Amino acid sequence: MAVSAPKIGFWSDREYHLDRMNLADLSAAYFQYYAIAAYIVIALISGGVALTAVLQGAVSVVPVLAAVVATFFIYPVVWYVLHRYILHSRWMWKSPLTAGTWKRIHYDHHSDPNNLKVLFGALYTTLPTVALATVPVGYALAGWIGALAALCTGVIQTCVYEYFHCIQHLGYLPKWDWVRNMKKFHMAHHFHNETGNFGITNLWWDKVLGTFYEGAKDRPKSPTVFNLGYDEEVAKTYPYVARLTPNWPYNTNPVHRKREQAAANSPSGS
Repeated sequence: MAVSAPKIGFWSDREYHLDRMNLADLSAAYFQYYAIAAYIVIALISGGVALTAVLQGAVSVVPVLAAVVATFFIYPVVWYVLHRYILHSRWMWKSPLTAGTWKRIHYDHHSDPNNLKVLFGALYTTLPTVALATVPVGYALAGWIGALAALCTGVIQTCVYEYFHCIQHLGYLPKWDWVRNMKKFHMAHHFHNETGNFGITNLWWDKVLGTFYEGAKDRPKSPTVFNLGYDEEVAKTYPYVARLTPNWPYNTNPVHRKREQAAANSPSGS
């Protein structure tokens, strides 16, 4: 008899949809998610080692602080580039080696944007990316202690990024204006046109590189906003994502899918 893996707290076999959760529900689920727990542990260890080295005089505080500051500013650039040119690329679905990863880290999120289980980045893709983006910078400025300080900074930024990303998908209007605006622009990315507003907590690079837009009046409705261009016609040539998608052909429009489910569950639809 097969033995199933243990499930902890919120992360059981249930589905968790942010449009049906409040901030307290989200916070409870957030800190119990395995990837967030891993990020926190890594931040504590790497940051603790770096801070101890500075306090013991093993390294000057200035280059270590420079590594932290450099990482803080580089991080939004890296994630903008990844979101725009990797996650929204059209080459990952063309290979069986990358199609499954692309489906997990972005196709599923755009077709089911309020599903918490596919909103979080996968640990096996996110952590190596954070390390590659931060460790070389920190090492160049302050050796291995700087590398650890930079890694700690990048991991903390990832945690903040993930939390605010979740907030933007909650079914409520945030009280703070800047969070409300972030939600507005991110919802436009998900429900109107996916070719802009790539930033999550920072839209500065969208504004610099011309991908920022205020709302529906500024760009036409995109026909690929939910499937990112991967449809039944594409699947005939590149079937790898379709093979991994239950009930293919899959209706990627979450609004239409919700209506279909409601109709199927209504007495008249049974």
